[in-house]
Amino acid sequence: MTAGRWKNDSSRLDFGVYWNTSSPTQKWYIYLHFAEIQILNQTQVREMQVYVVDKFVQTVTLQYGKPVTVSSFPVSSPDKVNFTIKAPSYSNLPPILNAFEFMSSLDMNPMTVEDDVRAINGIKNAYAVTRDSWQGYPCSPRNFSWIGLNCSYDGNPRITSLNLSSSNLMGEIADAFGNLTSLTSLDLSNNQLTGQIPEYFGQMPALKLLNLNGNNLSGSIPDALKRKQAAGTLHASFEENPNLCQTNICLSRAVGSTGKNGEDSTNLIIPTSVSASLVIFLAIILILWRIRRRSQGGSGEEPLVEGINVASPKKIIFKYSDISTITNNFGTVLGEGGFGKVYLGTLSNGNKVAVKICSKLSSQAYKGFLAEVGMLMTVHHKNLISLVGYCNEIESTVLLYELMSNGDLKQHLSENNADVLSWRQRLSIAIDAAHGIEYLHNGCKPPIIHRDLKTSNILLNENMQAKIADFGLSKIMGMDDDSHICTRPAGTPGYLDPEFHASGRLTKKSDVYSFGIVLLELITGQPAIIKRSLGIVIHIIERVNPLIERGDIRSIVDSRLRGQFKDNAAWKAVEIAMSCVAPSSSRRPDMESVSSDLKECLRLEADSGHDNYMEGTFLGMSHAKLDYTAPEPR
Repeated sequence: MTAGRWKNDSSRLDFGVYWNTSSPTQKWYIYLHFAEIQILNQTQVREMQVYVVDKFVQTVTLQYGKPVTVSSFPVSSPDKVNFTIKAPSYSNLPPILNAFEFMSSLDMNPMTVEDDVRAINGIKNAYAVTRDSWQGYPCSPRNFSWIGLNCSYDGNPRITSLNLSSSNLMGEIADAFGNLTSLTSLDLSNNQLTGQIPEYFGQMPALKLLNLNGNNLSGSIPDALKRKQAAGTLHASFEENPNLCQTNICLSRAVGSTGKNGEDSTNLIIPTSVSASLVIFLAIILILWRIRRRSQGGSGEEPLVEGINVASPKKIIFKYSDISTITNNFGTVLGEGGFGKVYLGTLSNGNKVAVKICSKLSSQAYKGFLAEVGMLMTVHHKNLISLVGYCNEIESTVLLYELMSNGDLKQHLSENNADVLSWRQRLSIAIDAAHGIEYLHNGCKPPIIHRDLKTSNILLNENMQAKIADFGLSKIMGMDDDSHICTRPAGTPGYLDPEFHASGRLTKKSDVYSFGIVLLELITGQPAIIKRSLGIVIHIIERVNPLIERGDIRSIVDSRLRGQFKDNAAWKAVEIAMSCVAPSSSRRPDMESVSSDLKECLRLEADSGHDNYMEGTFLGMSHAKLDYTAPEPR
């Protein structure tokens, strides 16, 4: 509590502070802050006696401009602490209190095993990791373990999983990873790691999951890793490493390299023991593959949209007859989008996929289909939907995506959904979506504008990780320009940037506006547009603005959360959303800033919400009559 003032003068102030705690013996410490802000004349005296749980603590005499802090002895109480401030008889001014704080002690877990501490600090230093939470012991206290890792707590804590995906790691894979001997899961995907895969990965006794997708690794996969994969004791993934040999015989194409006369060169990397006949056989296979690609509609290198090339050996081209088999004759409908129905499919390897049928498209819709294929073959990020394959036959256009088993965000925010997303889930989803858009804007060269960001285009996987979908309206920006003139409106009402709608000038800030609307939906649990009777349409910004002006955060946040959130984190989220939907694009932040601010928002929620740490909710203050002003809206 801060900056309170009393309506009526009194010589005695009694406070009762309540909280919820799981430990009746937990120790609490009270800090009372005093400062005289009134210039007193020679006859005026302000002196106070402080009591905590009816025990005398200290007498305080104040002088103008000199703050005083009084700390109490530790107090143990299951639910309430009283403290009193009295004015002695010779004091002719009432007592004052400028602020007070309640703090509790934390029970420390046993310290993290020293070998793990040295290893994780070695990783931190090798890649200059600057995460705010990476301070102190990685696993202790348990409620404040480092973000991105999990620990076991049977005995002294050990690090059991580490996720450094999309963390901008550069250079070779550090030896320190091999010293985390209790590690069961390691995710280093979507970084800029180079060099060879270390042999020690195949010798780590507990390792069961290894993700090295989306790096620049080279060489071959160690034999020990291959043996563990073959035995089924390790699931390892190495996709999107163009220079990595994943077979005994590697064919690699030096993309963009040229021979002596400037012609494109193809290099065959063959072990010296392979016979000349095998070399000839492989060459024939390569030629037949190219001929087949041409017979299926060109060289496979025809651009679908400007700046995008669809050639990708990792994406599968399906025949329409295969699609019927994959979907069990279109037996299970998952949903319906703008281009058509989406069906559940099962590939021959057992993997589940979502199959979007886009048949009988108009010429404009067909361009959208081509744009989506091209876009998804170009971009790769953990928060963007992955394209498994596609079919592009006459009157049969199909997209196959990774299956997102938890549907879209719009379904989860619907008032008809009984499983209400928690406040932390909403913040995590917002961070995931922000990362996806940030990658399109800043990680792609040239940048990409999504143009149709909305809750129905944010999909959730089995772990509730959010991924951006539906790139049919996306635009690629010029390398030397930050905007694009569009003569045709695009997007969804309620999410459209009003500045773009008026001027036709499309920029990255148009996506930022749409993201702000999505964030407001996450905060309020309400749709972007509500239609009333007589055709009246009320936009979410119109509904939120009056509540912000009143400083009524409890009426802004979704009532289905039943107040299970921290006010400061909620205000921070509202502040971020309102900055994104500023009428002028020049006043909107970029997505990098939005991502950073949302992480800070989640940190505020976590810091004030851990078990046994400031868990108290101030439900009442007995006797003292306070008249204080609510915080100004951010």
